[in-house]
Amino acid sequence: MLLNKLKNKNIILASGSPRRQELFKELGLDFSIQLKAVEEIYPPTFKGAEITNYLAELKTAAFTDLAENDILITSDTIVWLNDKAIEKPKDKQQAIEMLQELSGKCHKVITSICIKTITSQKVFYDVTKVCFKPLSLEEITYYVENYQPFDKAGAYGIQEWIGFIGVNKIEGSYFNVMGLPVHKLYEELMKL
Repeated sequence: MLLNKLKNKNIILASGSPRRQELFKELGLDFSIQLKAVEEIYPPTFKGAEITNYLAELKTAAFTDLAENDILITSDTIVWLNDKAIEKPKDKQQAIEMLQELSGKCHKVITSICIKTITSQKVFYDVTKVCFKPLSLEEITYYVENYQPFDKAGAYGIQEWIGFIGVNKIEGSYFNVMGLPVHKLYEELMKL
């Protein structure tokens, strides 16, 4: 259905995330991957989806030369806890600290997507609540050392070992936690 609708379009996914690329493939779409370096800095007063919306649009703004058939898709994900964004860890120690902070608590995962064509631009987001059981330092250290989650917001991938043993409740889209609210992306692409 979607494939037929977009068959004459050139879909560009501007994401280096292997998880987003995998989810895109599962939608059955032909797409290319194009990356442009963007400094991901946002106003300090922004909260929650304001941050991810802003960053998704900022990534889109780097593409100034879209052709008529192009559909550009950018995305950004953060973990939101205690009224602050938890982004990607810089190193092993920061990853351990992040997971200790998430341990035994519920947080929100917010992912925004921006779809841009030569004539339009739309940004939307999804929020999923994720709850972790209390995690031991041993469990956290094992996960960080073996899975090296340095490219993941909040220092974890729900589809990895820590998700299997640590997540005890989820409200909302599982795929949103992986970095792409596929159901909302599908709806928006069907409207094009």
